[in-house]
Amino acid sequence: MNANIIYTTAWKHERTTELVISAVLQGFRAIESGCQPRNYREDLVGEALQTLYNDHGFKRRDLFLQSKYVQFNSQDSTLPLPYNPSDPLRVQVTASFYASLSFLRTSYLDAFILHQKLPTYSQTLEAWKALVKLQDLGKVRAIGMRNVYRVGLLERLGKESGRPVQIVQDRWRSRNNWDSNILDWCRKNGAQFQGSQSIAGSRRLLSSPVLKKIASNKNRRPTQVLYRFAQSQGVTPLSGCTTDQHMQEDLEAEGIELDEGEIDSLVKQVEHLTISRRKAVYRRDHTSHGYPETTSEAEGESSTLLPSVD
Repeated sequence: MNANIIYTTAWKHERTTELVISAVLQGFRAIESGCQPRNYREDLVGEALQTLYNDHGFKRRDLFLQSKYVQFNSQDSTLPLPYNPSDPLRVQVTASFYASLSFLRTSYLDAFILHQKLPTYSQTLEAWKALVKLQDLGKVRAIGMRNVYRVGLLERLGKESGRPVQIVQDRWRSRNNWDSNILDWCRKNGAQFQGSQSIAGSRRLLSSPVLKKIASNKNRRPTQVLYRFAQSQGVTPLSGCTTDQHMQEDLEAEGIELDEGEIDSLVKQVEHLTISRRKAVYRRDHTSHGYPETTSEAEGESSTLLPSVD
């Protein structure tokens, strides 16, 4: 099973069934979804899976299936919800999980994550404990969270629930300095880091002479080299491509051999872009007199999530 790259079904809408079938036939073995009708059609993912089982000889054990709980304020209330928003959080999370099982036509998930932290830490902990219970029941193998911007939250959840965060899904892109702090935490703690928006969010890295030269020398597309570099750094990329050719190219990225010197040059390029970005943010946030525009603005800037200057 190739779980070093994940096919995301976000925003595929009516094409979801066709694209999931194509992705698996091209070689993807990990499928990411979410119980959020606005962005995902889990029912159509389920149709695709049934077709793969019935017509193409696949078994459930051949695939890695992942879904997520999405809180009410990130849902579209005009669409059917997977839970009653007036229920306690633990009930909402559990209802969402079982809705995903039904849509995906499976008795268990390989991974289930929270889409983001809840408005308060106590709510986040309550939702996290619901995931822990599902894992204890043997219904899900790995649990995690998306959109995490502070290492402290990961550590506190693990400590107070007795169950460490096993998956973090975040944007891996220049705007948040490639989420270096969270990625470092994942590497040190044995958690999987799933990176989204890697291509769309890394345009400057993709267009850098360093990466383009490596791609040219290996007769590969820059996006393929970016994915392989991400994998070398402990990132499992999310791919949302919609053509067979791009699916093949994304899967082939894992076979690219990057030597130590090439990886080091890409690491240095990322560091250079990060420093340049920090300087640009600093210049933007200061007046011509050299003082911050406001105290709160200066103090509110985070080294792990900087606002866009693009």
